[in-house]
Amino acid sequence: MVTGLVPARRKGEPGGERKLSDSQPLSPKCLFASGAVLSNSHAMKILVIGSGGREHALVWKLAQSPHARRLWCAPGNAGISQERLAANGHPVECVPIGAEDLTGLLQFAREQRPDLTVVGPDNPLALGVVDLFREHGLRIWGPDQRAAQFEASKAFSQAFMERHGIPTARSGVFCDFASASRFAAELGGRCAVKADGLALGKGVLICRNMAQADAALEEVLVKRAFGSAGDRVVIQELLEGTEISLHALCDGRTAKLFPTSQDHKRVGDGDQGPNTGGMGTYSPTPFVSAAELISLGRKVLDPWLKGCAAEGIDYRGILYPGVMLTKSGPKVLEFNSRFGDPETQVYLTRLENDLLEVLEASVNGTLEGVELRWKEAASVCVVMASGGYPGSYPKGKVIHGLDAAAALPNTKVFHAGTAWKDGTMVTNGGRVLGVTAWAPDLPAARIAAYAAVERITFEGAQFRRDIAAKALAR
Repeated sequence: MVTGLVPARRKGEPGGERKLSDSQPLSPKCLFASGAVLSNSHAMKILVIGSGGREHALVWKLAQSPHARRLWCAPGNAGISQERLAANGHPVECVPIGAEDLTGLLQFAREQRPDLTVVGPDNPLALGVVDLFREHGLRIWGPDQRAAQFEASKAFSQAFMERHGIPTARSGVFCDFASASRFAAELGGRCAVKADGLALGKGVLICRNMAQADAALEEVLVKRAFGSAGDRVVIQELLEGTEISLHALCDGRTAKLFPTSQDHKRVGDGDQGPNTGGMGTYSPTPFVSAAELISLGRKVLDPWLKGCAAEGIDYRGILYPGVMLTKSGPKVLEFNSRFGDPETQVYLTRLENDLLEVLEASVNGTLEGVELRWKEAASVCVVMASGGYPGSYPKGKVIHGLDAAAALPNTKVFHAGTAWKDGTMVTNGGRVLGVTAWAPDLPAARIAAYAAVERITFEGAQFRRDIAAKALAR
């Protein structure tokens, strides 16, 4: 049965705190309720799959649960290895198994028997890790391979939106340069050229004229810049407006909407330069009031839930739509099938619930009985990246100042690309750190995040200095 949306609420957001009234045409599943999913005596072993900033945030929050008695992360990173469980002080254990090594992950899980496995990245979901674990009687959180198509194939996602009346951009799907170029010309060259498959968040090229459109199509379809992810391209009309990130926790029947956030994809200030996996984010945004968020959820999630039910898609995990707020209303740019990175960092520093209980409800299909509770605070995450990112970059640069940043109040440095080398913390990826701070309001949170950034140094470090500037300008 398709149920309605339960919006996350935050006191003090524009529009005030409100509950859904009887006059609002949603099912009884939308009534707010609270209550623990697990008894306090329930001890659990948990495996988290992944190695980035998103996974560090997940581990950090899960480690706070009184139910967590042992926690592994595969493969994890240097920062994750420093976390300890609140219940017993036990260190989080990083195990050297890659997130895409499904055989290795399954063997480990069958030996250690975690009570719940939590999948962070998109690739293992697309490869079918959830299906594999379930086949072997292992409990795992995340959408199965069929449901993960919402992110793994932009063509699938676009066609689904059109079938089920979800507001989106005019688009076309193409495998060859000539037909793709003709469609781009119909849009006057003003379009987004997207690799169909997974491309680490970098497979979207924004074009404002035909020269740029043809160059983008050449890059994807001819030069194969994104490999097999670019076997097909989705071309969307270029939408103008303000882009925001939505997240909704789903249990197959119910979707619970998070507060809004805004990602910063381009590498440089003022949204200049190539796309990255994300250079920073903040939550909440000032662009959508509480009432508008409820309305937006109805326009996007209600038809999405009904479409999933009609097509037999049992979606249990996070759905992350990227939405453009246009003059003609909100339109979905694309769907992602996992927590955003770095959106996870700002959401989990605001979430008051026990994350383990919330994920258990998602797996068990009992989300209707859980109220998502959020701190009356804003959170800002600034990504510190290696020099050269998102292109080629060096590794092994010594990182200084982490202790000084960690000593600041209401601040957490999440590790994305770090490693230990001879007992020293060094860089080991493009995005290295997600420096996150929270405060009663957005200006204060932004100041706090950048104060922490200024205490951290490594050779070639780069970061944007305008995270959340759009919100403050408003």
